[in-house]
Order: sequence, then C-alpha cells, then structure tokens
Amino acid sequence: MRTPTPAHASLAYPAGGARTGTSTGAGAAHAKAILLGEHAAVYGAPALALPVHGLGVHADVAPAEAILLGSELFTGPAAEAPARLWPVLTAVRAALDHQPSLSGARVQIRSSVPYERGLGSSAAVAAAVARAVADLGGAELSPDALYGIVQEAERVAHGHPSGLDARAVTAGGPIRFQRGQASPVRVGSPLVFTLADSGASGSTAQAVAQVRARRDADPAAVDTVIDRIATLTEAATGDLTRGDGVALGERMTQTHHLLAGLGVSDHRLDALVAAALAAGAAGAKLTGGGQGGCIIALARSTEHAEQLGSALRAAGAPRTWTTTVPAR
Repeated sequence: MRTPTPAHASLAYPAGGARTGTSTGAGAAHAKAILLGEHAAVYGAPALALPVHGLGVHADVAPAEAILLGSELFTGPAAEAPARLWPVLTAVRAALDHQPSLSGARVQIRSSVPYERGLGSSAAVAAAVARAVADLGGAELSPDALYGIVQEAERVAHGHPSGLDARAVTAGGPIRFQRGQASPVRVGSPLVFTLADSGASGSTAQAVAQVRARRDADPAAVDTVIDRIATLTEAATGDLTRGDGVALGERMTQTHHLLAGLGVSDHRLDALVAAALAAGAAGAKLTGGGQGGCIIALARSTEHAEQLGSALRAAGAPRTWTTTVPAR
C-alpha cells in the first residue's frame, strides 16, 4: 500500500480532492502527526494533531460481485488476504453497508504513508477506501459516518483506539481532539516541522496495552503523568493560536520526557530527539504510539528544517520529511 519516498522530502498542502463518477469511485486521505497528547488521549485527555498532507493514500474502487483488493502488500480476493489487511477489509465492508446498491468492490490502494510508524497509515487507508466506496455509490459520507467506519477498522488494527487518528487523517488543519470529538485549532503563524523515521516499527496496540498495564499496577503514578501531559497539551493549544514556537517547542520536549517515563520511548527515539535538540530544534518528541516509529521536531525556519533533516539522518534516521503548517 506504499510507494517509496526519498530519504528527505518536503511536504506541501495539496490542492484538489476526490472526484465523483458513476463507474468508478476515488477517495483520498493523508498522514497525521500527534503534536502532543498521545497515550493520554486514551484516558480522555486532550490531544493535538497535525495533518501531514504530503504523505497520502489514494483509493480507486470499481463495482464487483465480491471484495477484491489490489495493493503493494497483496492482490487478490478478500478471503485470501493476510491478517495485516483485515482492517482494510473491515473498512470496505463497513463502507459497503452504507451503499445498499453495491454488493462488492474492486479496490486499488496506493499509499506513501509509511506503515507502523505512528503516522496514521491504517486510519488513512480506511478513510480513503470509505470515501472511494461512497464516491462509487454516488453518496458523500457525513464526517461522523466516515469517522465510524474508520474507527471500526482501527479497532481491528489497534484494539482500543482513542479515535484521534480517525479524525486527524481527514482534517484540513490542526485539530484538538478529546473523547471522540475534534475541533479546529487556529495557527497564529506558520510552523515548520521535521519528521524522522527511527527505522523501527512501532505497535500502537502494544504500547497502549503496556501503558494500561502500568496504570493498573500503579494508577496514581500514571494518572499524574497523564494529567501533566494534558496540562501541557492545553497550554500548547494556546501556543499554536499565538504562533509561539518557543513555548510550543519547550512543551513538546517536556512531553517526550513524560512519555519516556511511561516506557513508550526507546533508545532510537531518544537519540533522534537528542540529535534534533542539538541541531537547534525548538522542541522534539516521539509522535504516535512510540516504541519505534517517528519523532517530530519543530524547526525555526524552512531552511533550518532541511538542516534538521540532515542532522537526523546523520544520527541514524533512514528518512525524514518536512511539513509546514500554515497560519489559518
């Protein structure tokens, strides 16, 4: 479901969207990065997420008697698909339930969102597929209907997802998420971020389960950390609105240390965070479930973001990306 990306890519907000047709349907979604609030959001605390529009998923759907998949990982009938594609099949079936005129679909998926890196790959694929099926059926899904379909797929992929990814991969700009609801966040001035891949896969389900086990064993200690992350996240919302990159960066770094205390960082992520800070990042932290995956660093300019990318690749990141969040 992926297409190769360069070792370093600059990501921009694209124009256009899905088309509508009668014989085929098309849908798209994009990656996301959690700015603050991962893991805490599972327990009802707020989170902030950014769309990463330059990493995306596109799905094309044609009518068929059964469900047929085509992707980088597998091509063939649904009954023969490997377990890692069950979330995709869940999304297709749930989307077809909203289109009674369709009995099946031939689904072709193209994705540049790296898999198991905390950037919302499974949610983005589910959203793109759901939109494509709706397009084929000639009906636009409401935001809540789309969210429901993606959440069904996410439960298969991750067990007990907070719902953050399901909202973020279809959002046009930064969002504040809490208990299933998302609201847009105003951005006072453009902010440039560098994302870096640690080179190791991360499992959100395993990381969430580990934090849950720690909380069951010592609820007071874990709840204290969750409360602290929630406080930083709320303050960071104001930083975004004011365009205060210095304060935002400090809160990002503080949150990384709190997440590390929960056991969801690892030596690769810690090393990349340290490398970003040494290269002058305003702040840096893991993004997503952790225990592998990616970090996100706040650059001081577009030029500095390129420098951060070079420093992070020198520190061991196999690939990096730059994305800009415009003022809005």
